[in-house]
Amino acid sequence: MSQVRVLLVDDVASWRQIISSMLQPRPQFNLIGEASDGLEAVRKAQQLQPDLILLDIGLPKLNGIGVAHQIRKHSPKSKILFFTENRSWDIAQEGLCAGAFGYVVKSDGLSELLAAVEAVLGGKLFVSSSLSGHLVNHTAEHRGNDALPGNVARFTPQNGEIVGHHRAVLYSHDRYFLNEVSQFIGAALQAGNAAIVVATDSHRDRLLGSLQGYGVDGAASVEQGRYIALDAADTLSTYMVNGTLESIQFLKSFSKLILKAAKAAKSEHPRVAFFGEGADLLWKQGNAEAAIQDEKLCNQLTKRYDVDFLCGYSLANFQERVDEAYLQRICAEHSAVCRP
Repeated sequence: MSQVRVLLVDDVASWRQIISSMLQPRPQFNLIGEASDGLEAVRKAQQLQPDLILLDIGLPKLNGIGVAHQIRKHSPKSKILFFTENRSWDIAQEGLCAGAFGYVVKSDGLSELLAAVEAVLGGKLFVSSSLSGHLVNHTAEHRGNDALPGNVARFTPQNGEIVGHHRAVLYSHDRYFLNEVSQFIGAALQAGNAAIVVATDSHRDRLLGSLQGYGVDGAASVEQGRYIALDAADTLSTYMVNGTLESIQFLKSFSKLILKAAKAAKSEHPRVAFFGEGADLLWKQGNAEAAIQDEKLCNQLTKRYDVDFLCGYSLANFQERVDEAYLQRICAEHSAVCRP
């Protein structure tokens, strides 16, 4: 197994020493650099292109959230795991939407850090158990989510790890959309998992090309059967009856597709990353109820299979049909909602 190249970013030398002492005895990790402020972290990430970046939030010169945004541009293949004393769930949400795969509170770190690293390297999300419990409580208290749409709508963590997550990305520019989806699909394929894309022609073509920047050979993944791309409009037409989704056919066809992709995966415990624009097309057509039904059915699939969903919604469509009640209902069906 190839070594994991790690960049450690923390302004407190004693914490860098503690983390280093945890990683160095394990031969699978290669600590290739350290940084003590945000600007230095961005420079070293761009120079070293690490596989994993352990990143603090409270950094001099540029905070961790700002660093994460810069790293997405300069070292897109690097996976980010926040390791911080900051227990704010708002900050955790912002960090995950900035591109991080995990958020570990330092006081939990001695027992959770290695598990978090393993999850993140496997393309999964991880949140500290102490923080995830707070997120669950907040969700229960604010089920209506008055602040929607915001950076993150709702989390459903289990034992600190978000399993079978169902996220949405709201975008106004294709560049933001492409970055989010490329990272989601690219991380899955890099980890040996499988991916399904149900999107428009232009988005499918651009996504396949964008994956090269994440070190993924899209053509090879297609040939292996680990990357399946379908047209959103054509796929929708197979289970729409009189403007309504035929639920049994929907679940049957997508179940078959997920199992097919998982069978082609190379990982020991395969997961499937599923990006879809079907609900966005339904919303654009003025069929908001069918869009919400689509999302509810996807939630059923996350309970049946090892699959993670990311749904894309163009903000232009929402601007054309301003209906806050429907928008909140759509957001509430997702484990997280990210927007620029």
